[in-house]
Amino acid sequence: MTALPSLEKTTALALLNYCRSNDWAGYDPYDALNSRLFEWLPFLNSKLPRLCLTQALKRSPINLRRWLWIPKTQNPKALGLFLEAFIQLSKLGLLEESGLVEMMVAKIASARSPDQRYWCWGYSFAWQTRTLIVPRAAPSLVCTVFVGNALLSAYEYLKDDNCLRMAVSAAEYIRNELFCREGESVACLRYPTPHSTSRIHNANFLGAAFLSRVALLAGEEKFLEPALRVARYSAARQQEDGSWPYGELPSQRWIDNFHTGYNLCALRALGSSLKTNEFEPSIRRGYDFYADHFFRKDGIPAYFHDRTYPVDAHCVAQSIITLSVFRDLRPEGLDLAHRVFGWAMDRMWDSKGFFYYRVYPGWRIKTSYMRWVQAWMLLAISTLLTESGGLANGVGRQRTPQTANA
Repeated sequence: MTALPSLEKTTALALLNYCRSNDWAGYDPYDALNSRLFEWLPFLNSKLPRLCLTQALKRSPINLRRWLWIPKTQNPKALGLFLEAFIQLSKLGLLEESGLVEMMVAKIASARSPDQRYWCWGYSFAWQTRTLIVPRAAPSLVCTVFVGNALLSAYEYLKDDNCLRMAVSAAEYIRNELFCREGESVACLRYPTPHSTSRIHNANFLGAAFLSRVALLAGEEKFLEPALRVARYSAARQQEDGSWPYGELPSQRWIDNFHTGYNLCALRALGSSLKTNEFEPSIRRGYDFYADHFFRKDGIPAYFHDRTYPVDAHCVAQSIITLSVFRDLRPEGLDLAHRVFGWAMDRMWDSKGFFYYRVYPGWRIKTSYMRWVQAWMLLAISTLLTESGGLANGVGRQRTPQTANA
């Protein structure tokens, strides 16, 4: 019997305690518009000041949010990531406190976007893009997908039909409000708002995988056609070297680590739900590109395919997840996932129980971000423990789930 890796185990528990002690709330790289300055000084509330303050805070080595009256918040996407991690840790016998899974389901239900007929979720802050502002709590495809997938995992674990009901409603939102067709060749899911026209590949793949999983678990075949159409569109946009740009606009042609990881994991989940090998060639080409371009031999995960820095904790987390999940394609991938984790412990771990945001040559941004960093890292370590064999070997005490009230 293989024992759980001790450093990963103790780190997961320490990080869990840190997040719990902060009531699952924290700052975010993009939460600048939560500043009360915009209430007190309305003349600042326009596109350029919003962009400038967001980018300044995101890049600052000093966290100035307390002085800008930016509160810590519970972010629905973080809650979904926590829920996924809780379920994995519980299956491994590492979640000693009972009721955490049910508690997080309740928090997610309370955090839904207001005034919506569907169950859907948005971020706990407004954010300014180059062309528009997305209001706080406005429904977002990516946020809704991560929360919806967590609810599906909770449904499978708790056998709570209320979790499935919320997830099906979220799929209805995506199918009815975000699915867009342009002739026979173009099909996309609108992101970041229902009025957006950008063609974003990770949004397509994530949405397609979620729709297909809902179709499988709820027996709702109406979700299959939009799932396949948007997945086929973005799969066809894969470049000859196996990579995907972020999107199709000239300003969206960058190739980065964590969005590529999203694409690969979503395509694999889609194939699993639909029991199809249709996307296997895209997955294999994409994973070859991913494994060959985003990692240094010492375990540092690069942000972009052609340059390393900044090393971002979100890239670290998604790298660990992707390498672990795809260990069947390259057996050395799991060892690399452990090296990525080890490097992060050396360079990004704080003895107070959290991970830093970014590492640059010679300096670091040590700000603790709850959604972007801590929630993702907790899920990544939980996935690494699971894929390392602890679950398969029956390690740990299995908690009997309690069914939440519908």
